[in-house]
Amino acid sequence: MRLTMKARKTVTKAFATQYQRACKGDKGLLLNQFLESTGYNRHYAAWLLRHHGKRVALGPNVVMEGDVRVRLARSHPSVYDAEVLKALKKVWEMMDYLCGKRLAAALPKVVPHLASLGELRVKASVRKRLVAVSAATIDRLLKPERDKHTLKSRARTKPGTLLKHQVPIRTFSDWQEKQPGFFETDLVGHDGGCAEGDYCFTLCMTDVATGWTEVAAVRNKAQKWVFEALQALRGRLPFPVLGLDSDNGGEFINHHLVAYCKEQRITFTRSRPYRKNDTCYVEQKNWSIARRYAGYARYDTPEACALLNELYVAVRDYTNFFLPSMKLQEKVREGARVHKRHDKPKTPYERVLESPTVSPAVKKRLRCYYEGLNLAELWRRIRRVQGELGRVARRGGGGKP
Repeated sequence: MRLTMKARKTVTKAFATQYQRACKGDKGLLLNQFLESTGYNRHYAAWLLRHHGKRVALGPNVVMEGDVRVRLARSHPSVYDAEVLKALKKVWEMMDYLCGKRLAAALPKVVPHLASLGELRVKASVRKRLVAVSAATIDRLLKPERDKHTLKSRARTKPGTLLKHQVPIRTFSDWQEKQPGFFETDLVGHDGGCAEGDYCFTLCMTDVATGWTEVAAVRNKAQKWVFEALQALRGRLPFPVLGLDSDNGGEFINHHLVAYCKEQRITFTRSRPYRKNDTCYVEQKNWSIARRYAGYARYDTPEACALLNELYVAVRDYTNFFLPSMKLQEKVREGARVHKRHDKPKTPYERVLESPTVSPAVKKRLRCYYEGLNLAELWRRIRRVQGELGRVARRGGGGKP
């Protein structure tokens, strides 16, 4: 078994003392034992044992002891200086504090986009370094800032019993479709911790193949409002709805929606009761969109519902066109370890453009729409509406705003 770094340092100190005093024949044996214990390269191990702890007299009362653990300070200046860090922080904030891997994938497109709109005024040399920065370097540079923004759920869906036998069950492992159009749907309640009375809900629809997500706020979870919101979201989509998968709540499992899906030739399926992982594609959006941008406060007024919908119009363009995400490709268990392999980070917009089943006319329309978007303006609009939502939000049910 290989030793930890702390244990290696202790072993190195013990072996170095013996090695420097040993004869030539014994040094080979000591070196072999040291290699078995530490796993170091033989050449490096021999150098380490020769020099570690070696004492050299520099004068009558001055003795220098070698310590190979001490590293000399770098002599060359850092590539990513204060100018690059300042620009990186600005883009990172606009991109909603993405992790290094997702941000590194977005920078080559986002930086020229912001520069062309005059939202990022930096030198060409700074832009060049910003585009080339790696994911690991981004995480290292932003670690002090990330530590400053360090947060901490609820669900109340009563399973419906109506028409369940007519709606087949589908789990996350059954999703094999690579064609856009198969959506998972769910509701997120904005009750502020008190489920009494009526309050707003957020309806999320997430496409399994591309990650394209549409969201809308409804005044409560009545079938009427949920059905109207589903129709409105369907009209916004760049591609047709081929399948719909929901939980077992009565707001979805009802005669009206079942008949509608049959009439429109939409495959309608449901998850197993109390198994949230069956709708994992939309469940992760419940936090990354509904909770992240609307929070956990109570919204129970028409004004709050209107503001939520205004917020989601900006969030829709912001997340679908600018925020890349990674899709799980493979998960392998080896004993107690689980190895996961993801694809390269891409935005839902990019995944739609890569899909062979989406028509060229739709792709052209999406490209034109994307060219007219301003990432910085979307971020400012989101922040403005969030401020207005904070004004009308209620804490703990019927309390004061």
